[in-house]
Amino acid sequence: NNCTPEERDSLFKSVLHNGRPISSSSKEDNAGSSALLQRVKRGWVWNQFFVLEEYTGLEPLYIGKLHSDMDKGDGSIKYILTGEGAGTTFTIDDSTGDIHAIQRLDREVKAQYVLRAQARNRLTDRPLEPESEFIVKIQDINDNEPKFLDGPYQASVPEMSKIGTSVIQLTASDADDPTYGNSARVVYSILEGQPYFSVDAKTGVVRVSLADMDRETRENYTVVIQAKDMGGQLGGLAGTTTVNITLSDVNDNPPMFDQRLYQMSVPESVPVGSVVGRIWAKDRDTGVNAEMKYSIIDGDGRDTFDIITDPTNLFGIITVKRPLNFESKPSYTLKVEGANTHLDPAFRHRGPFKDVTIVHVSVEDVDEPPQFDLPSYYIELPEDAEIGTVVKTVSARDPDAANNTVRYSIERSSDPEKYFYIEITSGSLMTVRSLDREQIGWHNITVLAMEMNNPTQIASVSVAVKVLDVNDNPPSLTHYLEAYVCENAKAGQLIQTVTAVDPDEPMGGQHFYYSLAPEAANNPNFTLRDNQDNTAWILTRRGGWSQQDQTVFYLPIFISDGEQPVQTSTSTLTIRVCSCNQEGNVMSCNAEAYSLPASLSRGALIAILACIFVLLVMILLMLSLRTHRKKPYLCDEEENVHENIVRYDDEGGGEEDTEAFDIAAMWNPREAHHHLGKMRQDMLPEIESLSRYVPQVCVMGGGGDSNVHGYVLAKLLEADMDPCAPPYDSLQTYAYEGEGSIAESLSSLQSGTSNTDHEYDYLNDWGPRFKKLAEMYGVLETNIPPTW
Repeated sequence: NNCTPEERDSLFKSVLHNGRPISSSSKEDNAGSSALLQRVKRGWVWNQFFVLEEYTGLEPLYIGKLHSDMDKGDGSIKYILTGEGAGTTFTIDDSTGDIHAIQRLDREVKAQYVLRAQARNRLTDRPLEPESEFIVKIQDINDNEPKFLDGPYQASVPEMSKIGTSVIQLTASDADDPTYGNSARVVYSILEGQPYFSVDAKTGVVRVSLADMDRETRENYTVVIQAKDMGGQLGGLAGTTTVNITLSDVNDNPPMFDQRLYQMSVPESVPVGSVVGRIWAKDRDTGVNAEMKYSIIDGDGRDTFDIITDPTNLFGIITVKRPLNFESKPSYTLKVEGANTHLDPAFRHRGPFKDVTIVHVSVEDVDEPPQFDLPSYYIELPEDAEIGTVVKTVSARDPDAANNTVRYSIERSSDPEKYFYIEITSGSLMTVRSLDREQIGWHNITVLAMEMNNPTQIASVSVAVKVLDVNDNPPSLTHYLEAYVCENAKAGQLIQTVTAVDPDEPMGGQHFYYSLAPEAANNPNFTLRDNQDNTAWILTRRGGWSQQDQTVFYLPIFISDGEQPVQTSTSTLTIRVCSCNQEGNVMSCNAEAYSLPASLSRGALIAILACIFVLLVMILLMLSLRTHRKKPYLCDEEENVHENIVRYDDEGGGEEDTEAFDIAAMWNPREAHHHLGKMRQDMLPEIESLSRYVPQVCVMGGGGDSNVHGYVLAKLLEADMDPCAPPYDSLQTYAYEGEGSIAESLSSLQSGTSNTDHEYDYLNDWGPRFKKLAEMYGVLETNIPPTW
């Protein structure tokens, strides 16, 4: 009942007419008679539909009551509630129409709910009233404090700002309803930051409240601002935030050099652009307000030195502007000014924003290399210059006060062919070989100048020698010196166009003149026509050519150039008579070497050569494989023998060396068969003592040395008869060294102690394999039959 009539009209969409409900659509159908309708009694009766938020009671919160005129109180009508929150947030008593809230309501979450109600017959469930819509509004209470959503805040204000200068505006948000009471009316105040800053209570604008705040004294300030609702009254809720305020710099401080006199030194040999030193005019300001520009305003070195600002625009860098010379001027004085580049008109009264200092530069004496009178030399020389011609005289001197003597030389790497020579004292450059422009058109020589008293001081200069062209080469024909004429060629037919080439390059270009050699001036077969464009045509003088009459003609051509001195040459053009088809294409010539290029292209020749090369490679590969597949001359024991060779690379230990094999088998071959089961300790099992293969008859008789001698002879006989035996089959005897060996000691360690000549006659007894050695070192006994 707290609603106005307009609010009530918005809550329902149906009314009663003559005791029956009609919808809004029914109204439209009866729009023609709307003028006759009068305000009638509504079919719905309700109580209050506004409710406060944040109800905390234990019982459901009563919201209002729905009632129909048809309700007689007998319980025959059932009330139904639908819409937002129906059944979960709101419930209705279907008999009385009382509406209750069963959950806690928060206006900041949802400010209103749209519900629909309908009255139905409880027995038949027929609607007695059309469905009507109404709104439940949630009334606000002060349950939310103001909040600074963007805090904490960062702000800046120029230093030296006036009182009242705006710094930043703060806005606090209150979630309460601004249209209901003072719950959302916020008032601002400052809790921390006085007396430097203040805040406007209504707008939240933070302002400067203290004049002439200096950044160089204090730069950062922290301000705490409070926002309180209920218009700041007692009981209102409050929120705070922090504002960090920085004083930004202004150019209110002039620069000042930390020294009134700078002392610097620089060697006289430094190149132009070298850094001498650095100066700094300090400024308490920062950023662009501290940027400086330096200049030399006075002094005797303002033309010799320069000053620039470094990339940070803070320091002044003094550099060398011109070459220094200790002997001519040992010191300089500079007056340097440093000034701010960005001035603030509001603070000009604090100036001047510049300062001046003195810089004294001392030049240090160094031993300098010689200096040439020119930075480089350029010379033009004709290629027919005679050997010994003086090309140029270079000059260099010692710039130091001592003025030491200078000696000259040519850097060998710049003249590897040694075309030039320089006189060591005078610096005269001359030729020592004939020049040829067609081979080398430019000579870039490096000449060195060295001080006599200090060879480490060396200077160099580039000498460029351009070789000028001289007409010293005769012209000659280019391309092929062969041509052909078809048998069916007629008189006056063109058979070849010839051109000439000349390695010389005259200033006016090449001009060649062609003619037949004097001995061929009256040639009855061919003639030559000079086209006056450095080409000439070879024409036939007759027809009726035949390979049976003559297959080859030789035509000498005389060529001359147009320069002085005139150079001439004679080239012979070979002309072959060939059989041609009707189109003039060569079919066959007498010379096979000539017909080949006419019938085969370059690609075909390359393909043929490639095939030949592949065949050669395959043949070589097959031969190599066949060589590797050949069976070796040595039998299966070769590998074992090779292992023996490796084993006896060093001299053995004589009779005490029993590691390789059983030495007893050598001393007593008869007993070798009793030890067949004993294998070598350092070889494969199949390598046993070879004594088991020795026939017993070969080792019969004698003892001691005779046994061994017979054993060796038997083994040599066996090896000579065996084609698979290696030539070094008797190496097992190397294991025995002693005075009893027929070969005696094989070692050469004691050979120097004997003064007697060695006798090698015993080599005759060692068989055919040692026959060559016996012939070389011993006396061959041809009359004595061999032992075996």
